[in-house]
Amino acid sequence: MAQAALTAAEIEAELNVSLDVEFSFIHADALAAQLAPLPQDELRFILDWVRRIASTHLTLAHQFALRAPELLQQMDRRLIEAWAVHACDAYDRQGLRAALQVIEQVHNFVQIRHEHSAGALFEDIAPVLANFLRGLSGRRLRLEQGEAAYTDSERIFLPAVIAQMATLDDNFRLAKATVALLWGQTRFGSFRSDPAAACAGFAEPERALAHLQALETIRIEACLGRELPGLYRVMQQLKVQLGEALAPEWQALAAPLLPPGAALADSLRLLPQAYALGEPPRFCFGGELRPEAVAACLAARVEKEKMLLRVKLAELAEDAESPSPSGRGARGEGEKPRFETEINDNESLNFELTLDGAPIAPPQQVKELLTSIQLDLGEIPDEYLVPAGPGDYDPSLFADRATDPDAVWQGTYHEEGALFYPEWDYKRQHYRKNWCVMREKEVKPGDPGFYRATVDKYAGLLRGLRKSFEALRDEDRLEKRQVHGDEVDLDALVEAIADAADGREMSDRLFTRLHRAERNIAVAFMVDMSGSTRGWINEAEREALILLAESLERLGDRYAIYGFSGQTRKRCELFRIKTFDEPYSEAVRARIAGIEAQDYTRMGFAIRHLAKLLNAVSAKTRVLITLSDGKPDDYFDGYRGPYGIEDTRMALVEARRSGIHPFCITIDKEARDYLPHMYGAARYIILDEVRLLPMKVADIYRRLTR
Repeated sequence: MAQAALTAAEIEAELNVSLDVEFSFIHADALAAQLAPLPQDELRFILDWVRRIASTHLTLAHQFALRAPELLQQMDRRLIEAWAVHACDAYDRQGLRAALQVIEQVHNFVQIRHEHSAGALFEDIAPVLANFLRGLSGRRLRLEQGEAAYTDSERIFLPAVIAQMATLDDNFRLAKATVALLWGQTRFGSFRSDPAAACAGFAEPERALAHLQALETIRIEACLGRELPGLYRVMQQLKVQLGEALAPEWQALAAPLLPPGAALADSLRLLPQAYALGEPPRFCFGGELRPEAVAACLAARVEKEKMLLRVKLAELAEDAESPSPSGRGARGEGEKPRFETEINDNESLNFELTLDGAPIAPPQQVKELLTSIQLDLGEIPDEYLVPAGPGDYDPSLFADRATDPDAVWQGTYHEEGALFYPEWDYKRQHYRKNWCVMREKEVKPGDPGFYRATVDKYAGLLRGLRKSFEALRDEDRLEKRQVHGDEVDLDALVEAIADAADGREMSDRLFTRLHRAERNIAVAFMVDMSGSTRGWINEAEREALILLAESLERLGDRYAIYGFSGQTRKRCELFRIKTFDEPYSEAVRARIAGIEAQDYTRMGFAIRHLAKLLNAVSAKTRVLITLSDGKPDDYFDGYRGPYGIEDTRMALVEARRSGIHPFCITIDKEARDYLPHMYGAARYIILDEVRLLPMKVADIYRRLTR
């Protein structure tokens, strides 16, 4: 049913509310008169965005309303929305002056309209391309945003927008091709000698570097054709669309770079001939070659990896000290352990490692070190395979030094070493990008007697929990309609007899069998460490986690425990208590005992970070369980009330979309006012008494993961 047309008086009344004219002294009558002649759909579009922007700043909303009628004649609405959100983001980051500059320079958006309508935005494509990158062989590379497309051999950088192609889909394909080619530079040896040094002898080193990049792009493109033939075909289509083709003289020059055995040495040998040909060819997915960035990473990496490999080999030799019964691999007295390695599969960089001639299974870290060294040097030098002796290295000189997460709060605030997460602004109906500044911290060990006191206090309950969890582990599932089995499936038999009576073919799936299904579950526990948990609540949380961890050890599920707290968006803290890969140990029990109440209950960032950690775990079922005593809340910056609830709800929606099952256990008696909206009607439970928490958490976990 069509809405009634708004009169000038009704428009003015709505503007009076949105722009808070009683305090802002904005003259809404003149603005309403300007908007009244507009078509109703355009008018309602403007009024809706005035409301949204006013939640950020009234002056921005007023300036938007003044310019919007003219812009609707020049720009599509998606572009106007992008402009408005960009202005709000500028206000978030730099204040009112920067935001007003965005408003005043709106026509810059007209000039880059194509980028906003068809460009592939880094923040949209990064999650997909990061997964693609993880599936490729070689060194693990991170994907980050930069001012251009290039790699430093540890990270791949892409610009904020890729918009060379006409459509969004083609621009995404171009971004994927660029990532693949930059990965190929590390995978196929573009940095096994210094490109800058190779070009230094030419009259114009920068021009020589551009020609070397062209030669290497041709060679790596051929490698991708063998490694990723489907993507290679897409790359050829992109070149055709952009009219990119090699000139005849470059085709002749490129021929030696196409066979499987071509290497960087071939590109360097052809460089003088290429340099004499004039301008190098252009490649839409070629990116840039930045030798200085690679050299900086290489210098920090090579000696460190040599040391780490030798230390790890020494550990392997020590573990394998006792000879096998057959005597194979035994060493004479005083003889040093001898490691050798070779690549079984060059495509996947699968190494075979032997110790004194006997095959040995290298742990994952050794595999990664061998792979990285092979990529840098093209081989594993013999001296790298000599185990480190006592005093050969001081590992602390090469260890990654963790900075004190509390040090950043001293003096002027800075964001070094932090992770950034968006936050949903329900009034703006858009995310505030990179809004929450988050750091992980480790919980300091607590009272060593807390664990024993808890186990003794709940000894009877703990025995029952362990038995019930053991039963859950050994639980068999009845599978019906099987070809072979232990019992007759009566339902299937009745149907089969009926089919035979009707002249149809009788099924042979007439049996049932018990099948023990392997559990494949990962669970993250998100524990409220806000200030309101002081006292009994904090003690109950710690007791519940002790009982739960003791029971889970019988089950074998992968689980992690993190606490969360915050004080404004600038100080969002996540506390590591137990990671997924960490065994349940004395250290974990001490951290559980050390859980203490901190600041406020800012939840959205914690859900987003734990969802990220959960999605990195290989599991069929992923569950996120929150233990909390109240609604989302924070100090001073507007997170209190609907804003915090809506941001938390959106974070939970994001988690569910990624395949995670969230659940909340709370002791807040008023939680029925907001939890159904945040979690859904069947995804939470309210405990009336905090003392019941230790007894209920384990039972709820069993029901959630059956």
